[in-house]
Amino acid sequence: MPDLDDFDRRLLAALQDDARLTNAELGERVGLSASQCSRRRMALERDGLIRGYRAELSPEALGLNITVFVEVNLVAHSQATAADFHDILRRTDYIQEAYALSGEKDYLLKAIVPDLAGVQDLVNRTLLGHATVTRVCTSIVLNTVKASGRLPVR
Repeated sequence: MPDLDDFDRRLLAALQDDARLTNAELGERVGLSASQCSRRRMALERDGLIRGYRAELSPEALGLNITVFVEVNLVAHSQATAADFHDILRRTDYIQEAYALSGEKDYLLKAIVPDLAGVQDLVNRTLLGHATVTRVCTSIVLNTVKASGRLPVR
């Protein structure tokens, strides 16, 4: 991990709040000049601490009203099976996040779909309809308690 000083940490925290800040605005927030902020930002990008900038879209405004977590078990624990399953994940836009797990379940997926019919389609057609998947268990999110996306910068 790169050696971060207090200015780097404050810069990263400010950019997590608002990635659209200009270097001048960023400088006002962290106590540096715009040129110093620019150099530090470029170094943080180069070192991989800042991976990118993107807009945070509203799922509801796009008609994506249901968040569902899906536990998945595969038919076999082989590289070929995993590679085939990973292809499904890459091709399915509704699947937002996918994690390979240790323990009883092989994968945990987070998907955002328009409605219950979307959940049914995801489970029955996309997942169970694929030869690599043997079992799924879904949990529909009733209420999002926390979803900050902010990492602690220490």
